[in-house]
Amino acid sequence: MNPRSVRAIDVWIGKPICLALTALRRIASTFEPAPSGPQPVRKILLIKMIEQGATVLAYRAIARAVEMVGRENVYFIVFNENRFILDLLGLIPPKNVLAIRSKKATTLFVDLIRAILRLRRLGIDATIDMEFFSRASAIIGYLTGAPVRVGLHRFTSEGPYRGDLLTHRHQYNPFVHIAPAYYLLVDSARSDPAQTPMGKVVIPTIDWAPPRFEPSSVEVASVQATLDRLAGRVVSRPLVLLNSNASDLLPLRRWSAENFMELAKRILQEHPEATVAITGGPSEAAAARQLAASISPQVISTAGQTTLRELIVLYTMADVLVTNDSGPGHFATMTDIGSIVLFGPETPDLFGPLGHNSEVVRKNLACSPCVNAFNHRFSPCNDPVCMKQITVDMVYDRVHQRLLARHPRMSLPLAAVPQHS
Repeated sequence: MNPRSVRAIDVWIGKPICLALTALRRIASTFEPAPSGPQPVRKILLIKMIEQGATVLAYRAIARAVEMVGRENVYFIVFNENRFILDLLGLIPPKNVLAIRSKKATTLFVDLIRAILRLRRLGIDATIDMEFFSRASAIIGYLTGAPVRVGLHRFTSEGPYRGDLLTHRHQYNPFVHIAPAYYLLVDSARSDPAQTPMGKVVIPTIDWAPPRFEPSSVEVASVQATLDRLAGRVVSRPLVLLNSNASDLLPLRRWSAENFMELAKRILQEHPEATVAITGGPSEAAAARQLAASISPQVISTAGQTTLRELIVLYTMADVLVTNDSGPGHFATMTDIGSIVLFGPETPDLFGPLGHNSEVVRKNLACSPCVNAFNHRFSPCNDPVCMKQITVDMVYDRVHQRLLARHPRMSLPLAAVPQHS
C-alpha cells in the first residue's frame, strides 16, 4: 500500500479503535486498578514498522533492551520490506522478529492479528512504541496485553489523537535527536509510570553511531565482479555513488535528477579517473539506467543489480556517497564511506545520520523543516525550494574537497585495495 493509503487507514480506522480501546481501558480500571510503581520487565516488544533508516538510528535503543532483558527476550514487529536492516544489525534473534506484509490490506490485517495472538501467548511485559503518533502502533501495544506500554502521548499539545493506551507516557521533544529519544523510551520501561511526562533524566553521553559492517572477502569479490560486468572493464578507485531517489514516503526530499546529472558530469570532467555509479532498488532500475546513459558511457547503474546487503558491501568499497535524505544515508554510517546527505523538508537535528564520516548539506530556509510528527510527515509544501536551492557547486565542492582530491590510490581494482582504516 502507498503511504497515503496507510495514513487513511490510520485515521479512519485507527482513530475510532483508539477511542473504543480507551473507553474499555477506563472501564476495566474501575474494577482492577493498574498497579503502581515500577513493574518487573522480562520480555520487551519494540514496535517500529516503517523506515529502515530509522531502525539504524534505533540501534543503541535496541541494544539497551537487550542489555535489560537479554537477547532472547527482545521482540520486534516491523513491516516485512523493512526487516532487512534489523537482521543486519544482528541484535535480535531472527525468530523474534514479527514481519508484517503490508502490500495488501488483507494480508496486513491477517498478519497483525497473528502477531498479536503470538505476542499474547509469549507474555510480553513491556511494549516500546517507536512510531511517533501512529495509531496502529498504540493499538498493537495495547492489544498485546503488556502491563507496561511506553510511547509518546500528546498531553496538552494538539498532536494526533490516539487515545490513552499507554502506561509510560513521554512527551514528544522536537529538540532531541531521535536516537537518544528512542533510547530513553526503552530505558523508562522499568521506571515509575506516575512520572508525568516520563524522561526526567539526563541524556546519556554515549556514541550513538551504529556498529561497523564488515563484509567478507567473498562478498567484496562478488560485488567487484558485478561492477566490472556492468562497466565492461575493471572498475578501480576513486568510486563515487549517487543515490538519486528518496523513499515514496517523502518525495519532497528528492534533489532533482538534473542536478545529479550535472554533478556526475562535473565529477567526470574534473576527475576523469573516477567511476560514477547510480544506485537504487529494483523499482528504480529503469530510471537509474536512463540517468546513467544520459550522463556518459563511463557511468554505470547498479540499481536493481544488488541486494541490500550487497549495496552496503559496495559502500565499504567506494569513496563517496551523495544521497537524498533517505535510508542509504543511514546505511552508509555502518561503513567508512564519506557520505554527503542532502536535507530539506526534514531536519538533521532530529534525523541526521550519526556516522563519523557523514556530512549534511541544507539551506536552512525559514519554512524548513515542514515535515514533523504532528502532521503525520505530510507537508503542505507544493514547491520544495529548500532542495532546489542546494546547488551542484555546493555538493561538488564537498565531494572534491573532502574525498576525491585526497584519494591516494587511483588505479587498483577495488577488491585489491585495502579497506578504509
